[in-house]
Amino acid sequence: MFRVAKHLMRGLSNVALTDAVDVSESNGIRSLHLGSVTIQSAMRIREPFALELTYTRGMMCFLLFYSNIKHVLAIGLGGGSITKYIHAYCADITSTVIELNPKIIQIARSQFYVPENDERLEIIEGDGLKYLAEHSDASDVLLIDAFDSNGIPPDFCSQDFFDQCANTLTNSGILVINLWGSDKNFDIYLQRIEQSFSGNVLILPTGKPGNIAVFGFKLEPVDLRMTSLRDRAKALEKHHKIEFLQFVETLAEHNPSSSNRLFMHRNLTTES
Repeated sequence: MFRVAKHLMRGLSNVALTDAVDVSESNGIRSLHLGSVTIQSAMRIREPFALELTYTRGMMCFLLFYSNIKHVLAIGLGGGSITKYIHAYCADITSTVIELNPKIIQIARSQFYVPENDERLEIIEGDGLKYLAEHSDASDVLLIDAFDSNGIPPDFCSQDFFDQCANTLTNSGILVINLWGSDKNFDIYLQRIEQSFSGNVLILPTGKPGNIAVFGFKLEPVDLRMTSLRDRAKALEKHHKIEFLQFVETLAEHNPSSSNRLFMHRNLTTES
């Protein structure tokens, strides 16, 4: 989810401000909307498999921490930006996506170039919360970008939900969730994630104010030295059009760190 500045609203066309799934185009960018002018997903038409929005590139920073990721589970499809990026550029990763709304699946494929299911991608029409409850130790990375026209649904930010996210991940799994930094409940959500992931949490702001990618780790990564993260970022940038090196510096700026390494948040105040 990416909020639209007021001066950009005038450039949007064909957006019905209802609970419908709508598509707009402006300046070569095709955007998905769920009942509002808020951009849920965006695609540059000339580069349909690139990650147009900064926060989606930030969410891909799970690649900085482990090199042996095999399976990604995403709850919510939207325009499928990250899903199709992984399918196009991460050949060793398989993806499962759970999407409740069949119209979103149809539009993602017809308007946003999301591929059909194959041996590396399975998009399932279904209830993401139910899927999580029925699958434990099931995925290396869990991606949550669950905004609707009213913001993040209450069922996707409770303590029970984040506990379930941790249960769905493998022993070294990573939760990556997109939150909105100016949300009055942001600190509450962050505390809940810290509680579910034993304090093994990093935050990555991608706008001022704006989206914040929050990473919850089942286990603290073995190597959080800045030199290692920078080396990993440089290696990833050879194969991805993602500013990984810049994101490493942003992680150091917004999380406990020294000149040598990152440290995890350890604020375990319980918030029900």
